[in-house]
Formats: sequence, structure tokens, C-alpha cells
Amino acid sequence: MSLFKAASTVSLLTLASRVLGLVRDLLMASMFGANVLTDAFNVAFRIPNLFRRLFAEGAFSQAFVPVLATHKAQQGEESTRLLISAVATVLFWVLLITCVLGVVGAPVLVWLLASGLRHEPGGMEAAVLMTRWMFPYIGFMSLVALSAGVLNTWKRFAVSALTPVLLNLSMIAAAVLGAPFFARHGIEPIYAMVGGVMVGGVLQLGVQIPALARLGLLPRIGMGWSTIRAAFANPGVRRILTLMGPALLGVGVAQISLMINTQIASYLQQGSVTWLFYADRLMEFPTALLGVALGVVLTAQLASAKASGDSERYSAMLDWGLRIVVLLSVPCAIGLVLFAKPLVATLFHYGALRDSDVGQITVALQGYGIGLLGLVAVKVLAPGYYASQDIRTPVKIAIIVLVVTQLLNVLFVPYFAHAGLALSIGLGALVNATWLLVGLLRRGSYKPHPGWGRFLLQVLAANVLLAGFLFWANQHFDWVALRSHAMWRVGLLASILIGAMVVYFGGLWAARMNLRQVLRK
Repeated sequence: MSLFKAASTVSLLTLASRVLGLVRDLLMASMFGANVLTDAFNVAFRIPNLFRRLFAEGAFSQAFVPVLATHKAQQGEESTRLLISAVATVLFWVLLITCVLGVVGAPVLVWLLASGLRHEPGGMEAAVLMTRWMFPYIGFMSLVALSAGVLNTWKRFAVSALTPVLLNLSMIAAAVLGAPFFARHGIEPIYAMVGGVMVGGVLQLGVQIPALARLGLLPRIGMGWSTIRAAFANPGVRRILTLMGPALLGVGVAQISLMINTQIASYLQQGSVTWLFYADRLMEFPTALLGVALGVVLTAQLASAKASGDSERYSAMLDWGLRIVVLLSVPCAIGLVLFAKPLVATLFHYGALRDSDVGQITVALQGYGIGLLGLVAVKVLAPGYYASQDIRTPVKIAIIVLVVTQLLNVLFVPYFAHAGLALSIGLGALVNATWLLVGLLRRGSYKPHPGWGRFLLQVLAANVLLAGFLFWANQHFDWVALRSHAMWRVGLLASILIGAMVVYFGGLWAARMNLRQVLRK
């Protein structure tokens, strides 16, 4: 499977997930608005997701996938199956202990993440209760990350890319069916979303099992003490644990930044956590479609190229990934900055969400949009280091970026409130991506292919046309006032987005870019 075809498959399935995610968020915004209970839910949901990013999609995946790909390339599939079972055994028991500790320690976790909820009646208690019910979600998702790493190494990208759809479907069902049921029985409707999260976690893990079984890769989890001890003693497991140390620090730095920002937001105006959450959801749309899709495809393939000593293929894959990032993330960034209000109003401005909420989400989204290029580029550049099993360098950079981000918070938050938090993250991501790129260039791991100058000028020309079109579309219509004409507003947004695609790709064509060659290079 070519890199472009694999990335397209992951991106399309991710698009389906993100569309359903927007439907889910639209329902939640319409049904629950932005208040202390939505802040409590978003804090509670963020806690298992924080641990998921820390252990599952973060440190574990960064260490596991390169070691697995290298092991498969050098020692064959049979030995790799034994390694998978050993890793699954260790992961299962660590997760079991973590989930128990998380449920017991929920009050401490909520206080660390959003102690400002104490000042809102019922906020802290609701967040603690929802955290306790949702914390085991991290166990399911970490096992999903193990399965996805295995399937991606065997170039089976579709199943792991499809699984997030199940979480969104489960939460949509909870909003449509569970929330009214809870309301009829005198229970706060938002608690239904907690059940939706847990059911979604079970479903995501469930669909991985048949896919692994078909490949003969379903791991055997050891239950006896001797088996567990043997799993910890496995050289491959020890190598993964060794790499996880610096990876955990690196991912931990990013999550510490998130915790600090959530803590600050909890002391700002009521609804700030929710405004940032919805802005983050829209920002994750392009980062998932581009950054996550490219990162998933490139990580295992870069590790395989390194293991086989093919430095030319390694550099060529990085070059291709970076061109795709520039080609597609720059117009997305322009859209988030210049066309933020129409997006927010059309997608979220219904039911309990107020006109003022639209403005608050908009400014946060614009802050994220400024750094979108960096947020996406990091997903391509960081695997360039992980493929060499060098996790220390990205960690050192991440620590410095954390300091930079918090210094920017000191500068921006007094003036821009919650939007200052988003802007700091965006600018920090640009610093992170630039530093990673310079490092790869200096060590000679990445050697840019000829033609970058012409390519950048072509992209710039097309984006100037796009910016003019989106600026006009944003100013010409009163998107908030169109609330009473919801379907017309949706149709107008769709028409303008299609027009934006025509303007952008038409600009590339006018600038004589061979788009097919760039995509398949």
C-alpha cells in the first residue's frame, strides 16, 4: 500500500469520526449549553483522556511501535508474536492497578486539574463522580492503542482508524436516548454522557479483537505470577520500558501544560473550560485528518526504513509528509483564523448555546488556528526521531516549549482571558515544530528534496486568494443572526467551503502546481 493511499484511508475514516464528533458536540451544545455541569463533564472526560494520551497514544505508542517494527524487520513474525503477548501482559496489569488508583483518587485528580470548580455550587462533586465512572475508559483505550500499534505495523490501518467512530456513535446515542431518560427520572441529563463514554470504550476494544485474530496476532495475557514475571523480563519489553521513560516525560510535559491551562481556565469566567473544549474540538478536525493520519502511517514505516538502513527512503518519506502538511494545513489555518465565527455559529449555535458563547468560542479557535501548522507538523517530525528510538531529543524540546507556553500565558491571559490560553498553545506548537525540523536537518537525517522554493511560492499564491475569499464571506453575512434560519445557514456554509476549495486548488492550478505528483511523490 502506497503512503498516499494509506494516509488517505486513515484520513477518510478519521473524517467520518470527526463528522460524528461534531454531531455529538452539536447535540451537547444544544442540549446542555455552557455552564458549571458542562465544565464538570469536560474536566472529568479530560482526566481519562489525559492518562490515555500519557500512556496509550503517548509514551506507550512512541516506544512500542518503533520497537515492534524493528523487531519484526530483524527477527521475524514468530518472535514478534511472543513480544506482543509479553507487552500485552505487562500493559494489562499496569492498567488494572492504574484504574483502581484513579477511581479512588478521583477527588485529588479533579482538584489538580480544575480546583476552581470548588467555587461553583455542585461543580467539584459532579466532576469527581463523573471522573470515577469514566476513569476505567483509559484501560480500554490503552489496550486499543496496543492493538492499533500491531495492526499499523502489519499495514492494516483501517480498523484502528475506524474505532473512534464507535465512541462518537455511543455518545450520540447517550445524548439522544439517555439524556431524556435521565431527565424523566429526575437525574441530571448530562450524566447520561458518562455511560456513553464507557460503552464507547468497550466497543472500540471489541472491534480490534477479530482483526487481530484474523492475522494470528491476538495476544495471550498471562495471569500467573511466573508468566507475568517472564513478561517483564522479556528484552523487548525492557527496551520499550526504557524508551517509555523519556517518552513519558515528554508526553507528561504536554499534559502538564494542558493541566495548567485547564486550571487557569477554571478560575476564569464560568463557561471558559467549555469554550476552550469546543474550540479544541474544531481545531482537532484538521490536526486529526492531517497530522494524526500522517503520523499513524509514517511512524512504523520510518522505523522500518531505519531498521533496514535505508536512509534515502527515510528522508524521502519525511519530505513527502512535510509537503503534505504545508499544502493542506496552511489553508486550514487560514480558515480557522478568518472564518472561525461562521464555523462556530453553524456547528454549535443551537438550543442552550447563547450568542455570546459563539464569540467566546470563536476567539479561542482563532488562537489555536494561528499555531495549526506547528500542531500538524509535530505529528510528522516527532516520528522522525522515534524511528531512530531517539525520544530524549523531542522530550528536551517539549520541556523548553512548556516553559515558553506558560510564559506566553502570563503575557496573553490578562488581556485575552481563555483565548490567550489557546494562542499560547498555538505559538508553542510553532516553536516545537521549528526546533524539531532544525534538529533533523542538522543531524543530516532529513535532506529536503529539490523544488521547495517553487512549491512554497505556489502555496503562498493560492492561500492569498483563499484568504481574500474567506474574509469576504465572513464579513458579508451575519452568521449569528442566521440562527433562526438554521438550514439556510448550513447550506450557505457548505457552499462557501466548496467555493473555498475551488479557489484554493484553482489557485494551485493557476500557479502550475502538479498536484498529483506532489501527493504521490
